[in-house]
Amino acid sequence: MAFIRKKRREQQLQLYSKERFSLLLLNLEEYYFEQHTANHIQHKGSQNERKIRGSLKICSKSVIFEPDATSQPIIKIPLRDCIKIGKHGENGANRHFAKAVSGGISLIFSQVYFIKEHNIVAPYKIERGTMEYVFELDVSGKVEGVVETLLQLHRASCLDKLGDQTAMITAILQSRLARTSFDKNRFQSVSEKLHMECKAEMVTPLVTNPGHVCITDTNLYFQPLNGYPKPMVQITLHDVRRIYKRRHGLMPLGLEVFCTEDDLCSDVYLKFYERQDRDDLYFYIATYLEHHVAERTAEGYTLQWQRGLLSNYQYLLHLNTLADRSCNDLSQYPVFPWVVGDYSSSELDLSNPGTFRDLSKPVGALNKERLERLLTRYQEMPEPKFMYGSHYSSPGYVLFYLVRIAPEYMLCLQNGRFDNADRMFNSIAETWKNCLDGATDFKELIPEFYGDDVSFLVNSLKLDLGKRQGGQMVDDVELPPWARSPEDFLQKSRDALESDYVSEHLHEWIDLVFGYKQKGRDAVGAHNVFHPLTYEGGVDLNSIEDPDEKVAMLTQILEFGQTPKQLFVTPHPRRITPKFKSLAQPSSYNASTADTPGEESFEDLTEESRTLAWSNITRLQLHEQHKIHKEAVTGIAVSRSGSSVFTTSQDSTLKMFSKESKMLQRSISFSNMALSSCLLLPGDATVVSSSWDNNVYFYSIAFGRRQDTLMGHDDAVSKICWHDNRLYSASWDSTVKVWSGVPAEMPGSRRQQFDLLAELEHDVSVDTISLSAASTLLVSGTKEGTVTIWDLTAATVLHQIPCHSGTVCDTAFSPDSRHVLSAGEDGCLNVVDVQTGMLISSMTSEEPQRCFLWDGNSVLSGSQSGELLVWDLLGGKIRERIQGHTGAVTCMWMNDQCSSVITGGEDRQIMFWKLQY
Repeated sequence: MAFIRKKRREQQLQLYSKERFSLLLLNLEEYYFEQHTANHIQHKGSQNERKIRGSLKICSKSVIFEPDATSQPIIKIPLRDCIKIGKHGENGANRHFAKAVSGGISLIFSQVYFIKEHNIVAPYKIERGTMEYVFELDVSGKVEGVVETLLQLHRASCLDKLGDQTAMITAILQSRLARTSFDKNRFQSVSEKLHMECKAEMVTPLVTNPGHVCITDTNLYFQPLNGYPKPMVQITLHDVRRIYKRRHGLMPLGLEVFCTEDDLCSDVYLKFYERQDRDDLYFYIATYLEHHVAERTAEGYTLQWQRGLLSNYQYLLHLNTLADRSCNDLSQYPVFPWVVGDYSSSELDLSNPGTFRDLSKPVGALNKERLERLLTRYQEMPEPKFMYGSHYSSPGYVLFYLVRIAPEYMLCLQNGRFDNADRMFNSIAETWKNCLDGATDFKELIPEFYGDDVSFLVNSLKLDLGKRQGGQMVDDVELPPWARSPEDFLQKSRDALESDYVSEHLHEWIDLVFGYKQKGRDAVGAHNVFHPLTYEGGVDLNSIEDPDEKVAMLTQILEFGQTPKQLFVTPHPRRITPKFKSLAQPSSYNASTADTPGEESFEDLTEESRTLAWSNITRLQLHEQHKIHKEAVTGIAVSRSGSSVFTTSQDSTLKMFSKESKMLQRSISFSNMALSSCLLLPGDATVVSSSWDNNVYFYSIAFGRRQDTLMGHDDAVSKICWHDNRLYSASWDSTVKVWSGVPAEMPGSRRQQFDLLAELEHDVSVDTISLSAASTLLVSGTKEGTVTIWDLTAATVLHQIPCHSGTVCDTAFSPDSRHVLSAGEDGCLNVVDVQTGMLISSMTSEEPQRCFLWDGNSVLSGSQSGELLVWDLLGGKIRERIQGHTGAVTCMWMNDQCSSVITGGEDRQIMFWKLQY
């Protein structure tokens, strides 16, 4: 329906417009070549002779005459049914009329179609029997050329083999394209510079239109060979927001261009004859576009959806677009799920799980008895096996739903006929029941069921769609009892799609249609196996030499429907809903606060202040800076009061800096090797530092001395973390070790024995680690770019993801522990879903980001050049660049209220930043 609205907006297709002709009057895979103003001469030579003024259209498989008077039917004569074609007067009995009708063309044929009489959309009327029609061209000099063209096309239509017909018509088309070129007089400006020109076809539902594509430094043009529906389609490159490569007819030849962010229908869909032409045009537009909006990934949208920035409806639209689904290609029309399973109740209870369809199963597996029958047949079937003999999305199914608003498309698909009245889309409940019980009906829904246009449910065009067996005429779609009107039905359907239940389970349906259960053993296990021809790569058309077999195969695939391109190969993450808000909240969040309303208010206030701070993070301003080290700063820890700042450096020292007096208070050296990180133990009495000399040092602030040393690694210790009397140490010796114990209370006393609780082994050196909020999970990043998520309760790997092409510089969990962010030497910021291990977002900068802080949505990172960058992960862009250090930013600290930041850099400085509201 989106494509119907688009055509109406452009005034290219209006069911009751003055121009009745459209490409939908052609057969599938037919081309419209040219038109000539002409008269249809009826009853020539008799007293009843009359001339009907109109336009004669020459098409690759038919001749179509469109009378100017809308009361007269459009005439369509299939060329294969023609007995003789020639100049009027050359056909024996009519020779004596030759002088009178010098511009006449005579067609003798056995079958003719009459279409849209009185401009009413209805099944075509057919008249059979030998008859002759004469058409008189306004320009008589063109008669000979038109006759020659018709004879050539007639020969093609009469070839025995379909493949030979297609080959000959293609040759005629290419010859016409070769004799013409793009009319550069139609450029918007004389200063435009031509970049490339090639041949292509504009794709619209069920039909394509050949012509010439031209791209300049400012515009993309398409000029139809036949000048229909208008002489030129022009798109300003500055307006383009999205472009996608498409497979059309199973071939990687399509390109779809959108000038909007969210519109379901594109501005132009082109199919090229050569893949290189498509790729060259794509590259040129993608290079032109600013902010890298040319290529969108499914993973980027996944994070936005999980975090609630995209609705379920919007997310499904984006996935469909990325999976080659397009409103311009009915064999790959966007597919949406049935979500409601109750179409009999008087009220729709969205709080009851029983109201909904099981989204973990394909439609064909929802009925257990039917599934058992299908599985029995599947097991007895020779290879290649499939469970379902029809698909969940096909041109027929799309137009089944849209016949009331797109009747001409249905007539085009079904050779001028509507379907049997009892098989039409008569009732929502009947359609759902048939999908559950029918032997061959496994269809899903289309986006229109969750939109706001009710016209596909209402017979507003007053179409005669036939009479059912019970005697009632097919009219509006019968709605379920819980819907008071078509508008109410769509509203409640939208509410159901966005409900908590669907949000919690939609990822299961995505796994089936776009994800890892689409193919292979997982598809078999999920009872989700369709005919092999429906899958991308299921057949190589180029390997089929027999032209007949190739055409038949392509026709079968296009009519049967196609499975979306697979977007995910691992389980899809679930959406973050109140029920699944956190996998591992810190214990303080789980504690009962019923008796302490003051503390609860303080927590709410703190959370509110954090949200406010992060929303204003671009307003971070440098407050003061101090050079206190001789080499790069590697770690920052701050006392609870905020008065004392501890830093470590590659100059091998631990420094204590007073924020109040702005003076260096202490400088401690444990060895002559660099220190790599530091932290303060609870109580602010002890600072812990990690060193390249393989040790971890405990320093007593009160006594001003080293109080303990842990010699726990065989190579440099790169990072340490602490939680609940457990120390986590990462090392270049390829391990992360978990230690239990409390350091000695005072220097000189018996040293505490640290117990090794777990050793998390890696293949290469570990450069960074981070803990989840409740410290039940740990994430590590290695020298070779691997990010590993560990379950600390069992000391086992949950996920291992090769995220970066170089060293992982920093990693951290989001506050709700649902996601992990990693920054690498390759300049990438990658977000991984903790539950599934899926990489769901990736952004790239021109230089490495050495360290960062984040709140799950926004990131403050320190770059190799010394800038602080503010990233909008959900929007996929850099919001702000803040000048900072003169060398790389190497470490960062932020207070609990997120209002103060301290950074350390290779320039040996620490910088104090504050938010300015």
